[in-house]
Amino acid sequence: MFDTYVTVVGNVLTAPEWRVTQKTKTRVAHFKIASTARRMDRETGQWVDGNALRVRVTCWRNLAEGVAACVMTGDPVIVTGRLYTRDWVDPEGNHRVQYELEAVAVGHDLSRGQGTFKRTRAGNLATGGVEDATSDAQIGGEATDPVTPGDTTAGFGDAPQAVPEDDYGYEPPSAPLGRPEDPLAEEDLETALGELDGDRALASSR
Repeated sequence: MFDTYVTVVGNVLTAPEWRVTQKTKTRVAHFKIASTARRMDRETGQWVDGNALRVRVTCWRNLAEGVAACVMTGDPVIVTGRLYTRDWVDPEGNHRVQYELEAVAVGHDLSRGQGTFKRTRAGNLATGGVEDATSDAQIGGEATDPVTPGDTTAGFGDAPQAVPEDDYGYEPPSAPLGRPEDPLAEEDLETALGELDGDRALASSR
């Protein structure tokens, strides 16, 4: 419920090692990764190594096969998985703690190189994708009927449908807002300005 999932970017320290569980005979591979921070040394003006994290990565089943075939010591990798600590007591009676990262996905850091992906072919599966008339007629498990081209509301390349004016909910104005349809004549404008100047002169004389 409270698993901690993290993503670690670093370099492979040890080559993947194959293991098989004793009870279930499950395939598992593990390797160590080191993630070292980089910081600027203000005294020298150069980049130097900062804090480092070293963790053991565990890969199960198909992921273990892919890691064992593609990952080698020194590779820059990106690992995502569940981080936890494993506690045990060594033969000398000392209490030991180790960080482990149970990987969900492992990939190469392509910002530092190039890679080629080869998809793993699945074996003979119990079920497979089969396309026939019955499967084409069902969408989401529900049977459907075809629609004739004349009954469709839209098709490929159709232009957007124009919205009728009545659907806007208002009547477009006959003239642009803020501009009267019958502007003042030039002589009327001069008369109005003259009256305004007379009012100003009368007000200043009082």
